[in-house]
Amino acid sequence: MHPKELKIIDFTYDLPQNKIAAYPLAERDQSKLLIYKNGKIGVDTYKNIDDQLTSETLLIFNNTKVVEARILFTKETGSTIEIFCLEPDDRYKDVTNAMLQHSKVFWKCLVGGAKKWKSEKLSKPIEINQESIVLDASIVEKKNDYFIIEFNWNNASISFAELLHHAGIIPLPPYLNRSTEESDKTTYQTIYAKHDGSVAAPTAGLHFTDPIFKKFALKNIHNSYVTLHVGAGTFKPVKASKMDEHEMHAEYIDVTIETIQDLMNYSTKTIVAVGTTSLRTIESLYWMGVKLMHLKNQGEEKISIESISIQQWDAYELPQTIDTAIALKALIVWMNENEMFRIVTKTQIIIAPSYVLRVAKGLITNFHQPQSTLLLLVAAIVGNDWKKIYDFALNNEFRFLSYGDGSLLWKN
Repeated sequence: MHPKELKIIDFTYDLPQNKIAAYPLAERDQSKLLIYKNGKIGVDTYKNIDDQLTSETLLIFNNTKVVEARILFTKETGSTIEIFCLEPDDRYKDVTNAMLQHSKVFWKCLVGGAKKWKSEKLSKPIEINQESIVLDASIVEKKNDYFIIEFNWNNASISFAELLHHAGIIPLPPYLNRSTEESDKTTYQTIYAKHDGSVAAPTAGLHFTDPIFKKFALKNIHNSYVTLHVGAGTFKPVKASKMDEHEMHAEYIDVTIETIQDLMNYSTKTIVAVGTTSLRTIESLYWMGVKLMHLKNQGEEKISIESISIQQWDAYELPQTIDTAIALKALIVWMNENEMFRIVTKTQIIIAPSYVLRVAKGLITNFHQPQSTLLLLVAAIVGNDWKKIYDFALNNEFRFLSYGDGSLLWKN
């Protein structure tokens, strides 16, 4: 069955509120780890995850960093307007470029209390390095699902990334049903987070600690990094009855040529994605290589990054028989020809049942919401056993969602 025909109602389960972890454990690597392999389920903890992996395994981590994307403005009337910065306006080539803007930037935002905000400029006083700065926000345009907001601030030496750090609040997922606390600035961030841009953490990575990475090094387990900036669309509910009617959110990816070479070199060994974001990124790279080869076979000579970016259904409609290493090699050759050291683009890939993993052999991930595209992704890897896995987790005191426990799922 083509995933367009899937009905989201078939991917539901009962998730009681008391199964959702509102806070993380005191020690990240003490979280429980469910292991699924060849139809069998086992239990361990993250601190022992090296025991579940063989030497010469390549782990792919997403080193995106969660930004303080929620900014609260107080109107002269005393009412509060919340601006949630989703992603940069299309005038910027990538998230990093937008984050490094000075004095002014345009951003796609959700606005809480929009009906109370007419057309006046909102202002927020901030103190950075003992200096008073004023951040202004104005509505540029209202779209169907978001606003384009222009931010201005009166200090040209301060970047927008720095401004958010001082003016904003970490945006916890709504299902946690609590306000952001000071501790979340640390706990809702992986220890290897590097590049500002996400509005949600790549939560599978929250469990990893320095002692775990030291164990990996001793066992000759290798790490490589990609950057996928998680958008609020990751929490977007599937409201359509069939997936054909659901529009997948597009997310920025940024991957170096060295990481793509690692993927090519390990394509006949074992590659494990840490998190659904890492998985979507590396699988997208494969399809970019396939798309590139397809366009060349059609006689295209000048191929742009835009033309090989992955749309929602590309992975089901492009040629299906190309070897992983060959597709990744084609991408590397094209990058070298164009003097590119990194791929920076968007992917809209949807991974759902009938999809066959091309790069990864396994996935480390948390437990996801019912009727979500993330649960579809899990079902693509383990088939109908997703029900058995989630029933086991519910019946054996596993903690669910962002601050919860996780799993190591090997593909069937």
